[in-house]
Amino acid sequence: MRLPNTAHTSRPWRIHELTRDFRLEDVWALPTPGGRDDFPRLVQGLASGDPSRSSSRVVRTLFAIRWKVGELLGWDGPDVSLASRVPTLRDRLPVDLRDAPSGPDFNALPFTSLYLIDDEWAAETANRTMHGVMHIGWVQDQKGGYRGQMAVYVKPNGRLGIAYMAAIRPFRHLIVYPQMMRQIGRQWRTQRRLGSSARANTSR
Repeated sequence: MRLPNTAHTSRPWRIHELTRDFRLEDVWALPTPGGRDDFPRLVQGLASGDPSRSSSRVVRTLFAIRWKVGELLGWDGPDVSLASRVPTLRDRLPVDLRDAPSGPDFNALPFTSLYLIDDEWAAETANRTMHGVMHIGWVQDQKGGYRGQMAVYVKPNGRLGIAYMAAIRPFRHLIVYPQMMRQIGRQWRTQRRLGSSARANTSR
């Protein structure tokens, strides 16, 4: 479910210290109900995701088109990535976050983890169109449980970046993110069932 920006900006996340010159593009509630200690499992699951293998044919097609266009136009080469076109946000980390674990490596998506603490994880990406940040928080709900919350920051790269972000916005909001939320929810429920079965077998 898409949330108002205030659902993110009203919380004292550490990411605010790093993204003052970025635009908050989206905030989404993740369908990942859990307990206080389930955040690492969410982080690992998201880092291992691969949209090109999504259960949604539409999402697979959109990502395939994006990667092909990026290849043809040179949007994603090493010369326009982190530390080439833009400096990494790790250069902005305060000492305590720099000393914290950076977080997991990504299996398929072109993101690099920035920091991982008890209830926050942030990762960044850059290409010819923009510099982006994905922030995942672990928030308490009204019933005393927890769930994930995702925020996306962007800094468009000139007119190309502004036009690109405007062009993909309807696809992200109407197709990509809703489908991703469904898949994340299905994977989360499957992981919880498998975890419960494993614990039950161990206790016997």
